This record gives sequence, structure tokens and C-alpha cells, in this order.
Amino acid sequence: MGKRAFLVAVLCAGAVAALPAAAQTKPFKIGLIVPMTGPFTSVGKQIDAGVRLYIAQHGDTVAGRKIEVILKDDGAVPANSRRIAQELVVADKVDALAGFAITPSALAVAPIATQSKTPLIVMSAAASAITEASPYVVRSSFTVGQVSVPLADYVTKNGMKKVVTLVTDYAPGVDAEQSFAARFKADGGQVLDTLRVPLRSPDYAPFMQKVRDLHPDGLFIFVPAPEAPAVVKQFRERGLDRAGVQLIGTGDVVDDDSLERIGDEALGILTAHHYSAAHASPLNQAFVQAYEKANNGQRPNFMAVGGYDGMNVLYAALAKTGGTASGEALVAAMKGLTIDSPRGPWTVDANNRDIVQNVYIRRVDKVRGQLFNVEISTIPAVADPGKSK
Repeated sequence: MGKRAFLVAVLCAGAVAALPAAAQTKPFKIGLIVPMTGPFTSVGKQIDAGVRLYIAQHGDTVAGRKIEVILKDDGAVPANSRRIAQELVVADKVDALAGFAITPSALAVAPIATQSKTPLIVMSAAASAITEASPYVVRSSFTVGQVSVPLADYVTKNGMKKVVTLVTDYAPGVDAEQSFAARFKADGGQVLDTLRVPLRSPDYAPFMQKVRDLHPDGLFIFVPAPEAPAVVKQFRERGLDRAGVQLIGTGDVVDDDSLERIGDEALGILTAHHYSAAHASPLNQAFVQAYEKANNGQRPNFMAVGGYDGMNVLYAALAKTGGTASGEALVAAMKGLTIDSPRGPWTVDANNRDIVQNVYIRRVDKVRGQLFNVEISTIPAVADPGKSK
């Protein structure tokens, strides 16, 4: 009996010891929630393409865990985002949530990430408050304040004295307006008016006429990338450029994915952003070539890089934990990570899980017959100005 008891104890101990290894052979599931239909379809497709390219280049196994991406279309409707996230966590038992084209969708899902202790990787949405909505949120995109403040500094140093701001009336637009206006005023400039247009079915024409009547030196705008062509068209049709108004804004206005649709009317627009397909680094040149080859010649934009780098963060964290997929372990592993990216180096702020990265001042110009955002100045290691340390 003593010998049998000993053998049973040994077998039980062996089984218990084998459990962590067995657990780590399970797939590491990522629920990718992006709009593949509706007005933000281009955002979803770019993020998805960036995710797929990263996996194609770096393999589909990390620390013995097979990477499985479950793509879900939320149409950029926050109620859909929340419902889909619940299904992914409860039914599919995903280890991470990712994507989120717009801020309302990310905010709708944040409580689910908190309740289930699931890492939530924001690959596009850009309101400052998102990382404060859950301790499990990590951002691989940007914040609008992060790019608006350097632009205010640049234009005032280069002689701009009076501006009007025109933004979409939702969290990122308000962030952009407030951060740009505050810094512009602090730099000695004058904000003549702050205009806000509705998120759904906006009509820019009356706002552009009001801007012209105010005679500013510049018009600062923030709109979701799919709206950019309509804004630039109205700016030109109302003759603001001929009236001496310089169009400036965040990089969403002249996103790489929409430049050719805007056409030559985009020439001369001045923006600040964290990524351009024209960024002159060997890593970015290789990224652009690989992306275009995998996507029928389509140029990558900042959403594609957000998806690509979001996977980079997840892979790095999973490797760091040795395959352990608890939300606490993964988020802890992400804090302080530095990523070598096509956009340039960036870091996950260990204090607030937001992104610290280079911001580039760019002007739209033609390069080899194509429109690009050509970088003219670099501001290194910019943190979100909305975060307290």
C-alpha cells in the first residue's frame, strides 16, 4: 500500500507540473474588432492588413502559443463593438481584444476589458481619455493632443498669428481643438473662433464661409480620415486658399490612404502626425514595399501601422511572459516596452500605458509624380499632453 500511494503521489505531481505547459499549447486568441463595412471601412481594412502583414513576417507562433486572430466587423457602431467584445470574451475566450477605429467604440468596450481582465490594444482611436477608461488598455496608435501641440508650436514660430479651429464634435475632435488652441494662445497667437461639426452627416460649406469671413492666417482642422476629401474640397471651393488662409491640421486630414482621392488640391497642406509612407528609414521602406505587395499596390497609412505595431506589442509581451496569457501579466510586460517601428521608435509609457513617439511636421508635395506627406521637421519622444505624470 505504501508503494502504491507513493506511485499515485508521483503521478499526481507529474500531472500538476504538466498543467502550465499544457495550458501554453492552447492558441493565443486575439479578437480584432474593426469596421469592415460602413463609412469607416477603409480604417478597418488598413488595420486588418497591418495585422496580417505582421503575422506573415513574424510567424504565427510565440512562446509555443499559436496566434489566432478572430476578425469581427462592428461597422464603427459602439453598441456593436460592445456586443461583439462580450461574445469574444465569453464564447470565444479570447486572450486579447484589439482594433477600435473610433473612440466611442473603444470606450464602449473598456468596461468589458476591465471586468474580464483582458488586454485591449487600441490600434486607431485617438482620444486621450481612452487609456484612463481601463487599466487594461494599451495604445499603439496616437493621441490627437500629441500631434496638435507640436503643430501649434511650429506654426507660431513660423509667423502664424490668427487661426480658426474646425473639428468634428466628438472626443478626439474636442481634444484636438482644446490642445491646439491652448498651446497656440500660450505661444502668443489668437484663436478667432472654435467651430464644431456633427460626427454624422456633416455639412462643411457654411462653416467654411464663416472661416472666410473671419480672415484668419490659418484654419486648423481635425476630422475622421474618411471625411478629409470633403473638407479639402470645400476649403478650395470657398476660395480660402486664394484668400491667404493656410490649411493646417492633424495627419488624418491628408491620410496616405486618401491623398490620391483628394488629388492636387492637397498640395501645400501642413500637418503634424506620427507616420507617413514617405518616412525615410530602411525599416519603413521595407514595410511599405511588403504592404503594397500584399495588398495589390495599396499604400499603407497610419492605421495600417497601428495594426502592425499593435501585434508587435502583443508578440513582445507574450514572449516576455513565456506564453503566460493572463491580462495582468501581459499588460505588465507591455509597460515600458520600446518598439522599433516603421514610424520610428516608440515606447509604451509605464505610467499610463499610452504611446510616446516622434511627431513629424509634414507638407504635402509630389515625389516621383505621387502625392506624399514629406517630413520637414521631427519632434522626438512626444507624450500625450493630456496625461499627468
